[in-house]
Amino acid sequence: MRVTHLQLTDFRSYEGIDVKFGPGVTTLVGRNGQGKTNVVEAVRYLSTLSSHRVATDAPLIRFGAQRGVIGARVDKAGRSLSLEVTLVPGKANTARLNRGAARPRDLIGIVRTVVFAPEDLALVKGDPGGRRTFMDELCVALHPALAGDMADYDRVLRQRSSMLKSARHARGDLTMLDIWDEKLADLGGRIVAARRRAVTALAPYVSTAYADVAPDGGECVVAYATSLDRGEGRDDHVEPLPADASAADISARLLERLGQLRPKELDRGVTLAGPHRDDLEIRLGEMPAKGYASHGESWSCALALRLGSYDLLTADDGPDAGEDGEPILILDDVFAELDAGRRAALAERLVNASQVLITAAVAEDVPEALTGEVIRVADGKIFGGGSAAASESTSGDDDE
Repeated sequence: MRVTHLQLTDFRSYEGIDVKFGPGVTTLVGRNGQGKTNVVEAVRYLSTLSSHRVATDAPLIRFGAQRGVIGARVDKAGRSLSLEVTLVPGKANTARLNRGAARPRDLIGIVRTVVFAPEDLALVKGDPGGRRTFMDELCVALHPALAGDMADYDRVLRQRSSMLKSARHARGDLTMLDIWDEKLADLGGRIVAARRRAVTALAPYVSTAYADVAPDGGECVVAYATSLDRGEGRDDHVEPLPADASAADISARLLERLGQLRPKELDRGVTLAGPHRDDLEIRLGEMPAKGYASHGESWSCALALRLGSYDLLTADDGPDAGEDGEPILILDDVFAELDAGRRAALAERLVNASQVLITAAVAEDVPEALTGEVIRVADGKIFGGGSAAASESTSGDDDE
């Protein structure tokens, strides 16, 4: 699959552009602050309904505009599809699919992307939240329907945590808390089961990718670490979940743990078990990558996670994959961060990819093996790529 056209209206630095993308590699070249990343960020947004750069939609709307629009034409499995999302600050976003009204959630899974960006170093060195997001995005790419479960889980978690804080002072009737426990356990069991399946499927691809980009670096191992396998204190012993535990089994375990932890939760006012407290373990040999891996090794681990995801999604033949499940690979200003060996290893893996979108400050940062169309971005304007319109940047330093 590939994106053939991208139309942006009042998105980031662009008042209005229409860019045409061909198959294979397309590189957007321009100095920092010119808006090249804004283009690939829009492609990414159509895939996940979120940005890989900011946590909310407000910064995506051009300064002074009332709304922003991302539209695209996609070729997938021999069909041409039209997608559009309108971002409205303070209100629910709207969407269109093939010119008909749709829920934004209906667009998830049509475009599949894998993004590698400088921020990905935090997957190895940062807090668990980033790794949970990585797992959830992979799960949704494999099974788009899970996006609904994850949104519902976040809502239930907020409601339950609010009730815990209120109950900490009142200690009255906790019947409603029992109801929220059941909802949280049901959704949480499905999410944990999906993450376990995804990480198990991902692990061999990550190991292979790491061996390719760091042939002398040993073995990179990933595993899912759930809060249901560990206790909250030295004397709190918990039996590990069986490898073949079903979503229903996990839900039952989670409901049991919530009951056991309720006194501590009431004291602290927080939910102490569930997928929001889980993590992705990344190890180099026997040692955890976080805290032990060198800077170069950490980059290799992050790159292996993304390449492994790309390989898994390319090989995916599940019911939600469609006839052409190969994702679009987006490399956002990463070649400048990699040494010559890692650049060459990455380029060798991508030469036959269906569609790769690259951003770079200078064309020389991109390996010669990744030859393809070059689109230049300067002064907030697009040069090349069949651009039908270009506009001056108005948003300043926040756009790159």
